[in-house]
Amino acid sequence: MWIKVCGMTMEEGVRAALDAKVDAIGFVFAESKRRVTPQRAADLARPARGRVRCIAVTKHPDQRTVDEILKVFGPDVLQSDWQDLRSLRLPRELEVLPVLRAGGEEPSPFPPRFLFEGPVSGTGVPTDWRAARALAGRGDLILAGGLSSTNVASAIAEVQPFGVDVSSGVESSPGIKSPAKIAGFVAAVRATALLKERVS
Repeated sequence: MWIKVCGMTMEEGVRAALDAKVDAIGFVFAESKRRVTPQRAADLARPARGRVRCIAVTKHPDQRTVDEILKVFGPDVLQSDWQDLRSLRLPRELEVLPVLRAGGEEPSPFPPRFLFEGPVSGTGVPTDWRAARALAGRGDLILAGGLSSTNVASAIAEVQPFGVDVSSGVESSPGIKSPAKIAGFVAAVRATALLKERVS
């Protein structure tokens, strides 16, 4: 099960995610309590380079903002709403992660890998798992929105996603990641994935 911890703002959070051996960490450049500058993201990501995917998380950015993120931060992946990605000028080699939102229209052609979440990011409210389940068979769906160690097993059982993305569910206060909660979330995901393998 692919795991991303999003909204990194402090070195402790990055270190905890690396210790937990997640697959990706996200840095938010959209309006949010977790927003960082490209330079801050570059500094935080330094120990993670080559170990996990470092993802730039945006929403409706202008070209100038994206150009600065690419130049200063240098992400492995750019995440944004799928409509945004169609209008931006991006390097051909840059990996992108389109965001599809519950209740929104679907892209055509459908992306091979995508993140699915609610209409508004960062609310801590679970998205529509039933709608996510309907899309999970069409590509590598990464489920986001209101996940925590207490509900991620149920989410995985219902949606059958390729991966999961957590932010507020592993925080001690808004924008501040808890190393203990990161470890607990990752442990819950891996235990669920292992049980699923044994059953199948």
